[in-house]
Amino acid sequence: MAAIPSSTTLLPDDAAGLATPAFSPLYQQIKGLILQSLQSGEWKPGEAIPSEMDLAARYRVSQGTVRKAIDELATGNLVVRRQGKGTFVATHAEQHVQFRFLKLVPDSGMPGSEGPAQREIIDCRRTRASAEVARALALRSGDAVLQARRVLSFAGVPTILEDLWLPALPFKGLTAERLASYHGPMYALFETEFNMRMVRAEEKIRAESATGGRETLLKVAPGTPLLSVERIAYTYRDTPMELRRGYYRTDTHHYHNTLS
Repeated sequence: MAAIPSSTTLLPDDAAGLATPAFSPLYQQIKGLILQSLQSGEWKPGEAIPSEMDLAARYRVSQGTVRKAIDELATGNLVVRRQGKGTFVATHAEQHVQFRFLKLVPDSGMPGSEGPAQREIIDCRRTRASAEVARALALRSGDAVLQARRVLSFAGVPTILEDLWLPALPFKGLTAERLASYHGPMYALFETEFNMRMVRAEEKIRAESATGGRETLLKVAPGTPLLSVERIAYTYRDTPMELRRGYYRTDTHHYHNTLS
């Protein structure tokens, strides 16, 4: 591979494979190339990526440039550095990552202190995207999506009701039975069986009441206040890949987030 100059260079266009001018610092260009390899599955979640020295040789840049690119990927939770072992593709199967997108914690402990959630899959079916779902997932209205509903319980108490929508094509073969039989985090299932890694999410939070059957599934009185959390999760290149609406009981839990 030819050396990448520190000035303007040409990088592949994501959609058409055509070269387009890239006006960005060299380390950002290297970050983009590494990101392409992550997206293509050259290095799988949990696997080690080549060393900084090997990547520097591959792209014909300095090791410091590669280090700066990897630093940004690590800050974005796309890779994980392990002292003395190397750099690994981040995975939702790791214990400390499992609760990255779940901000509901027990009043008396930390995330995970109650043990793994008990999962009940209510439904998983193929349907057509409404205009609202299509807009969130960058689809066309009427495109095929998978719609699933599940209840998460802690210590036997139904605590979270989730409705989620996924584009049908990337998740072909996903069924209620498969969701029920997989005992790890749902995002880890998406990684291992569908090569879809959620790398970031956006959330909207509001208060709602337990109506429309939600009170029955969460075993609360009708009208009980619930925390409604709508999340859009993205894979690489900011591609929306999941719309999730969660309804949280907060009588023994609270929403916790760290801002920096």
